[in-house]
Amino acid sequence: MSDTPGVSLTRSLAGSGEIRAYLIDQLNLALRRPGMFGRGEGPLRMLIDHLLFVENQPDAWAEQQRAWEARGAMTNIGVAGAFYDLIPGSGPGDPDQHCVASVYAEFAHRRGWLGPDRLLPADEHHALRTGVRQWAETDRVWADVVDEFGSPSILFGGTSPLYSKTLGYLSEDPDEPMVFFHLWNGGAPEAESSWPPEHEEPALLAVRFGGAAGGGPFGESFVFTPEGQRRRLQTRHMAG
Repeated sequence: MSDTPGVSLTRSLAGSGEIRAYLIDQLNLALRRPGMFGRGEGPLRMLIDHLLFVENQPDAWAEQQRAWEARGAMTNIGVAGAFYDLIPGSGPGDPDQHCVASVYAEFAHRRGWLGPDRLLPADEHHALRTGVRQWAETDRVWADVVDEFGSPSILFGGTSPLYSKTLGYLSEDPDEPMVFFHLWNGGAPEAESSWPPEHEEPALLAVRFGGAAGGGPFGESFVFTPEGQRRRLQTRHMAG
C-alpha cells in the first residue's frame, strides 16, 4: 500500500529517454521565450543541470562555465554580465534575456539538444559569415536581416516588433559556428523609461559570431553597426 493517499505504487514512471526528450523540449521553449520561464538565468541552468544528470555527465556544466569565464562570456552575475558593456538594456522586464539565451543555445547545440527551425545550406551560411561584417557597416533593422539572410534558425524572444530579440543562424554543417543578430527596441537613452519603444521595429546593434567552448575573447566576437556603436557610447557616457 502506498504511504501517500491516492497514489498507487504500481503506477509506471517515465523512463530516462522520455525524461530526456521532455527536458530537451522544455529547454528549446525556454531558449526561445526565456521571459515566460522566469527572470534571470535560473530556468536555463536548471534545465541544463537536469539534462546533464539524466545523461550522467554532471561535470560538463562546470567545465562550460569555466570556459565562459575564461573568455569573458560569464561574470560573477552570470552570462548577462558579459553583455552589460556591449548591448544596452531595452524594454520592460529582463532586457538581456534574449542575448543570454543565445549563449546558452551554443552549448545546447554542441550537446545535440538544440532544435532549430531551419538550417542554412552550407554555402549560404558561409556567405553569411564572410559577408556580414561589411553588410553591418550600414544601420539595419529586423526586416533587413530577414530579407538578406532569410528566416532565422532560432528566434530568441517574441515575434512582436515592440520588443528586442536575437536571431540565430545555424549551418547544416554542424562544425560551423552559429551567427547571431542582436536587435534592440527601447526608449531613447535619456528617457526615464525604456517604454514606449523608440523604433517601429527593432534596430540591429551587433552581429555576434559564436564559437567553440574555448574560443577567443567574448568581446571580440561582436561586429557593431553604427547604431550599435552610438548606443554603446551613449550608455557609457550616462554610466560615467
